[in-house]
Amino acid sequence: MPDTGRFGCRGLPAVTENPHQSAPATAAPWSPPPCAAVPDASVVRPAPPPHQAPPRSAYLHIPFCHRRCFYCDFPVVPLGDRADGASGPGAASIAAYLELLHRDIARSPAGPPLSTVYLGGGTPSMLTPHQVGGLLAALARRFGLAPAAEISLEMDPASFDRPRLAGYLAAGVNRVSLGGQSFDDAVLASLGRRHRRADLLEAAGWLERARRAGELRSWSLDLIQGVPLAGGAAPGGEPAAASFPPRQEVLRHWQSDLTQAIAVGPPHLSLYDLIVEPGTVFERLQRQGALPLPDDDTSADLMELSQSRLAAAGYGHYEVSNYALPGHASRHNRGYWSGAGWWGFGLGATAAPWGERQARPRTRQAYADWLAASEAAEGPPGSWAAAVLGAGASQPASSGMPFD
Repeated sequence: MPDTGRFGCRGLPAVTENPHQSAPATAAPWSPPPCAAVPDASVVRPAPPPHQAPPRSAYLHIPFCHRRCFYCDFPVVPLGDRADGASGPGAASIAAYLELLHRDIARSPAGPPLSTVYLGGGTPSMLTPHQVGGLLAALARRFGLAPAAEISLEMDPASFDRPRLAGYLAAGVNRVSLGGQSFDDAVLASLGRRHRRADLLEAAGWLERARRAGELRSWSLDLIQGVPLAGGAAPGGEPAAASFPPRQEVLRHWQSDLTQAIAVGPPHLSLYDLIVEPGTVFERLQRQGALPLPDDDTSADLMELSQSRLAAAGYGHYEVSNYALPGHASRHNRGYWSGAGWWGFGLGATAAPWGERQARPRTRQAYADWLAASEAAEGPPGSWAAAVLGAGASQPASSGMPFD
């Protein structure tokens, strides 16, 4: 769940992983300065000087999801619980968007082979393996893919089965980020999530078996700490009175989630604090006094518990929200923190190819209009153009952008 490629000029996400993430578990999340105005997409810029190294990482935003989670303010397009990229509800919308995404990739300046690729969302596992393979082929045509490239795909429990997982691996995916968020069915309902604990355990089992068989290089599990344990509202429910459980009950609940997470064996864990963002269901519940969240002291205790429990299990704390067993830190994630540039493609995606972070429009029509204007601009194919139209913006790139 920070996407970076999907944050735009606001920096870290509220609660995705792309999605279904929250800002890192820290008292003062990093926030970039206000974005400066930039030229219209019709203004073509020359290619950067030769001494500036082009990016070796790419983020692709897949905005589709089954439903919008109650904490999510990412640029997503809910299509309903039965939607899928193969056929049926939503398939035409997905196909039309992928055509735009392929055009976006094709108009990019060429660069060296990519060493990391991250498909985030939304729920990218709504795409078929053939569709994911097509996007990777497009990147390979434009840039090339390094032989040992890390290819990550965000997946939600209950959005795929074992044959579909096998298809993604055959298409080139070698790392999965699983949006679990909690092992508690009541909490999952209160977050607006579609899956339940049994779905999460099943999906985690498939991923770990694939890793142990050498079919999957690594996988990560996302969890959200500081979630509502009382009050709030399940989908379609009425808001309840807000009274957060006693501190010890909160810590016991989080200890249970951590214990279950370690037991399913993810080589990588991303733990996020719940951040209430404007315009979300949680923001409305909070205004109604119906969203009980822990106080700052309890939140600090939760983070301390995470650090001690995961350290004892062998996980290194290599970034604010990220923990990994030896050899399993996310290379793509580290690229953001290092300050290296990256390509970003798709609705709402940000990019920082040569030190200037730029955001694509957050709605489908604005994105389509921006892409058409970029293609019509003067200059040879692949010329570097401002990647912002209307509400978009640009600013110096920052390294404080976790993605898992």
